[in-house]
Amino acid sequence: MGKEIKVKIDELKRNRRAFLRSGVTGLAAAALAPSVIVKAEEVKAEPKKEVKKYPIIKRTLGRTGIKIPVISMGANSEDKALYTAALDAGLTHIDTGNSYLRGRHEELVAEVIKGRPRDSLVMCTKVYVRYDQKTGLFPAGTTGEIFLKPFEESMKRLGVKHLDILYLHDAARAGAATYGPILETMQKIKKDGKTRFLGLSVHTNEPEVIRAAADCKVYDVILTSYNFKQPHVAEVKDAIAYAAKAGLGIVAMKTQAGVFLDKEQTKPINHRAAIKWVLSDTNVHTTIPGFENFEQMELFLSVMGDLTLTPQEKADLDSAKVQAGLYCAQCGECLPQCPKGVLVPTYMRAFMYAYGYRKPGKAKETIAETMPAELPCSYCSSCKVSCVMGFDVKGRLMDVARVRNVPEEFLIA
Repeated sequence: MGKEIKVKIDELKRNRRAFLRSGVTGLAAAALAPSVIVKAEEVKAEPKKEVKKYPIIKRTLGRTGIKIPVISMGANSEDKALYTAALDAGLTHIDTGNSYLRGRHEELVAEVIKGRPRDSLVMCTKVYVRYDQKTGLFPAGTTGEIFLKPFEESMKRLGVKHLDILYLHDAARAGAATYGPILETMQKIKKDGKTRFLGLSVHTNEPEVIRAAADCKVYDVILTSYNFKQPHVAEVKDAIAYAAKAGLGIVAMKTQAGVFLDKEQTKPINHRAAIKWVLSDTNVHTTIPGFENFEQMELFLSVMGDLTLTPQEKADLDSAKVQAGLYCAQCGECLPQCPKGVLVPTYMRAFMYAYGYRKPGKAKETIAETMPAELPCSYCSSCKVSCVMGFDVKGRLMDVARVRNVPEEFLIA
């Protein structure tokens, strides 16, 4: 038995991609046998490879005046060689945030940019301030200090004297986007020269939040979910146009709409088509798709050679649009339908992280503080929630809840 376990460990160490594809079910099973646990940091990164040179298309990030490639790098890898290759290929911006890998991602970015001219980079980070998951607002009495302290910690991790963009992360309602104490703190940070511009990121209620951010005349950049599978995509598109007309820079995330259409990962989204679809909207100035390996990075880089959607790519998007997939639109329509008050959108996002991105660590982080020890779903004979995306809500929630039983040290974040 001991010999078999050793063979399994060696195999996992040699094959990073096989490990990532092992899935939540495999992880839960491994948790029953601690001797076969392989820590994420023990998994070897891919060796540096030569990346083919592709044309770099740049757009101006609104009134910031920053010229930025239409492809930037999302925070979906811990492989320093991959980030280094992306910068060498001409990408100038790596997305990060204070909550990513509990700050470790900012440290990784600091290592990757070391020795590079500061003016060759577009540096940003996002500060997450906890809000009430049901109202989308900050608790009464929240002060600017709750933003300032994590910001200062982020600056230490990144090792830079100033940022290009500082975001308030994950504003869920207009009231959060325009909350006075935090806006005042952000403006002071900007006045002190610690950031050139201020931004806001939004995953849910995008039209409402984007318009409020544009109207308050404090923000310079909006980072928003935007993809072909959003049921309210027309409203998101209109809000983006509204903000762009007001001079705001627009950065698009969640462009790959869950990455796969099934949790077994046998039906991938057409990634070239998905990113082209977003970039066909010229109000979008850059995108932050997550690269997990060199092949994915080259795929996204190659898109800049021709942003035109082919007939086959259009057909692939049309087909994917009518399938449930893994992407949750975070529309919140489910919340009033659930008699138990379950935070369905939060847990659906965790499901996407676990099965679409193969990031069970991120899934566990997402549900850690709000999911009860036993989901009320287990007591419902049938689910009363009718999901606009067509999800089996109860089945998915019961499924992703299992990630809580996986030891932290085993999880890929």
